[in-house]
Amino acid sequence: MYLNCHTYYSLRYGTFSELELLQLAKDHGVTQLVLTDINNTSACLNFVRKAHEYDVRPILGIDFRNGMEPCFVGVAKNNEGFLELNDFLSHHIHHGKKIPDTAPQFKDVFVIYPFEKVLESEKKVFAPHEFIGVSVNELKRLRFSRLLEQRDKIVLLQPVTFRNKRDFNAHRLLRAIANNTLLSMLSVTEQARDDEHMYAIPNLAAHFSEHSFILENTQQLMDACTIDFDFTEGRETQNLSTYLGSKAEDEVFLEQLCQEGLPKRYSEIDQAVLDRLAKELYLIKKMNFVSYFLINWDIVTHARKQNFFYVGRGSGANSIVAYLLFITDVDPMELDLYFERFINLYRVNPPDFDIDFSHRDRPIMTEYIFNRFKNVALLGTYVTFQSRGVIRELGKVFGLPKDEIDVLCNGNIQASRLDNISVLVLKYTQLLHGMPNYLSIHAGGILITEKPIHWFSATNMPPKGFPTTQFDMVIAEDVGIFKFDILAQRGLSKIKETLDILERDRPEEFAKFDIHDIKAFKKDPKVNTLVKTAQCMGCFYVESPAMRMLLKKLEVDTYLGLVAASSIIRPGVSKSGMMREYILRHRNKGRAEELAHPVMLEIMPETYGVMVYQEDVIKVAHHFADLDLGEADVLRRGMSGKFRSREEFQKVQDKFMDNCRKKGYAEKLIQDIWNQVASFAGYAFAKGHSASYAVESYQSLFLRAYYPLEYMVAVLNNGGGFYKPEFYVHEARMLGATIHPPCVNRSNSGNRIYGKELYLGLGYLRELEQRVMERILKERFVKGDFISLEDFLDRLIISIEQVSILIRIDAFRFTETNKHELLWKAHLCLNKTKKIDHPKLFAPRHQHFEIPSLYTTNLEVAFTQLELLGFSLCSPFELLVEAPLNSSGSKDLERYLNRNIDVYGYLITVKRTRTHKGKAMYFATLLDQQGQVFDTVLFPPVAEKYMFRGRGIYRFYGKVVSEFGFLSIEVIKLQKQDFIQDPRYADMKTSAKVFGQKRTGEKVGGREEKIEVRE
Repeated sequence: MYLNCHTYYSLRYGTFSELELLQLAKDHGVTQLVLTDINNTSACLNFVRKAHEYDVRPILGIDFRNGMEPCFVGVAKNNEGFLELNDFLSHHIHHGKKIPDTAPQFKDVFVIYPFEKVLESEKKVFAPHEFIGVSVNELKRLRFSRLLEQRDKIVLLQPVTFRNKRDFNAHRLLRAIANNTLLSMLSVTEQARDDEHMYAIPNLAAHFSEHSFILENTQQLMDACTIDFDFTEGRETQNLSTYLGSKAEDEVFLEQLCQEGLPKRYSEIDQAVLDRLAKELYLIKKMNFVSYFLINWDIVTHARKQNFFYVGRGSGANSIVAYLLFITDVDPMELDLYFERFINLYRVNPPDFDIDFSHRDRPIMTEYIFNRFKNVALLGTYVTFQSRGVIRELGKVFGLPKDEIDVLCNGNIQASRLDNISVLVLKYTQLLHGMPNYLSIHAGGILITEKPIHWFSATNMPPKGFPTTQFDMVIAEDVGIFKFDILAQRGLSKIKETLDILERDRPEEFAKFDIHDIKAFKKDPKVNTLVKTAQCMGCFYVESPAMRMLLKKLEVDTYLGLVAASSIIRPGVSKSGMMREYILRHRNKGRAEELAHPVMLEIMPETYGVMVYQEDVIKVAHHFADLDLGEADVLRRGMSGKFRSREEFQKVQDKFMDNCRKKGYAEKLIQDIWNQVASFAGYAFAKGHSASYAVESYQSLFLRAYYPLEYMVAVLNNGGGFYKPEFYVHEARMLGATIHPPCVNRSNSGNRIYGKELYLGLGYLRELEQRVMERILKERFVKGDFISLEDFLDRLIISIEQVSILIRIDAFRFTETNKHELLWKAHLCLNKTKKIDHPKLFAPRHQHFEIPSLYTTNLEVAFTQLELLGFSLCSPFELLVEAPLNSSGSKDLERYLNRNIDVYGYLITVKRTRTHKGKAMYFATLLDQQGQVFDTVLFPPVAEKYMFRGRGIYRFYGKVVSEFGFLSIEVIKLQKQDFIQDPRYADMKTSAKVFGQKRTGEKVGGREEKIEVRE
């Protein structure tokens, strides 16, 4: 009986989920229902999927509105009607058009105009598919309306938006948030009526007792509607079913591509390779995944033609077919990758390929996919209301001042001290928490379907400019649509730019190697030494303090060792306590044989009987607990957030335990193994995934080993990595570069290397406008270098504020004129008269002025750099009020082993974590006075007394300890050291420190500067 039901996907309007709507229907004896969210279809597929569990027959529609103004409700007669509705809504969303008051001539859609709209428009003629909707509240007016004559056209249109008063209050708060207004100022026209709720069927019949024909009309309309989507396990995939047009052609083409790839990938093709290939092709064909492979092949083939770098990873890297098609660069034969993790006969969804592109290339690849295939959309995802965000929004809605909102957000509150308004904010925060706030885009998911995308959902058009579904990944998989993951990654951009720099500046070096020759890199002693010594700053996935620590503990110096380390570092292994056990077994021969269960050691000999990879879950479940491969994969999926049926997972868990007991394993062993399995919880990598990461790591490490300065420039130009840009600049200096601040003649927007001279980019100047930077570079490219400040000012349209930034950072140092003198000149040249923006016929004549003698100190330079770049180019230890009392550093740690050391360090990064008892502790990485890295740990007793207070230099006193050969300092106490006052604003006469000055003709940083001397 209900043709207009809303869920919380009627964004910032509805108040409960589609499942709660179904439960509401069941409680009221309603057996069929139309879901019509406002301009949204996000809940539709899951509504249909779950309706049978509530004994409800689902029908789909859309409530079309312009803001709060209703236009009409469209109800799909069938799937074709749903497609029409989605096409119509999507067209208006994509083009930013208002919904018209009159519906188009739909073929398979019933259109219901609200009673009020019909009265306003004075509509008298109705097509066969058009109706007038009357709510319970509007019955009184119907009695006295001419519309009562349209007996066959009147249906019940009772909106369902609330279950109770609390829902209505939540709705009003959502509307206030949507309108960015105080709740007390919320207009009545911006909210629904409080009677938009569901009546039990007997009550509804009583209300319409005098107009029973309305309920009969409504029943006939609903009976004429049906919607069908297949959610069964044996459903057919909804992805593009063929690549060439027929399955037979696809299968022949896939085999042909594999045969072409064999000699390119294997110098010797043995029987094991052929057997593996035959096995995979059989399963791929049987599971109807041929087109999925060919589409991925198409994507990467286009990328190679464009010379785009990419990495194929995910469980797809377990496949030899993927390797032969160049979708991945991981040889599954070399690594003995477990194919059943990738595909098995029990697996419904297709294999998982994650293809990473440079962040610069991914938009081009996305556009290619949209142009290449017919039915394509980005996958949506919902950003939900989270506690702090809701508190802030509700605080504003209730009119709380900012400081009170901040207190509530911080959570350090006593309930007894809260006023009524604050209590309400916290109360409704709990209610709104988890509701969808707005639609966003999945990190990399793209859908390519056989049917039109709008068969399943309407689409939005976000700023990226590609249609995006109104449902998420889980629903997509439920209905049989499986995403292609096209992801962006800056690590690839670093590799690509390094090669571009070498090709431009050192073509003879560029010609010496092939960046895809991974086999050569794996054997390169120089590269493996970098891994073993953890000299990995800037290198993909291996540069973090935790990874650096693990590499040293494991003494990793091989590709296979790095593959294991890439997965061991993940929370799944470390949480179970097996990371430490793995290190012990790795370093101590015989420990694995002594402690590991023989079955576990037999299953996973290369990882010493320790579960490290996702497929180890399958291996253990299959071989240790005798689950079949389908049940084992259920177990693996159950560990991830994608899995839905907890009941199915529980059955498999119970069978795991029962089978182990039947095999006679000790209860403690069963629990230990299960805890390892359970701890993975979606955090562990597939082995192929780790191997793909290790391939990229080796490419990065090769470039860092042989072309370190070019590589560091590429790192800086592509967003850095784990650390701030300052530390990559420092690393470049340690690798032999001379660092120069930005220069109008030598710098580009990004950093530029000339031999060993590294010029920071103009883009580092925080306050320099993009358009100004572009003008400088264009002018320099067209007409050559600038020869003086006057020449620069004559050739460019620039404000005094912008040129001041360039002068202060010393971007005109080629003039050999003090920056303060240059500022005087700039102010004299740039008077307030408007500058004419066209070329001058004659070079301007400049007046010469007497400018007073000025000076600049090194510390002024340092603080100016700190202000404009975010970091200074001198050592931060030179900025201390009191010089360090010792020069201890990383070089001394071994000498002080098991003794206390007093050391100064410049903070790089801090990681806050908690012990198993919930107490806070810290790991900090710092630079010593010689520029070397050292690590510290603050255990809970120390962490309670001392804390890090932002960037700066800290003095530590603590004990040097060694864990598996990795040296660190267990801090006993620490103290932050004071920097001097900024000399540009401080009274220099009162300072106890003597600051060096740049003098006329004195070489500073390898160049001469003409600066006056202060007496």
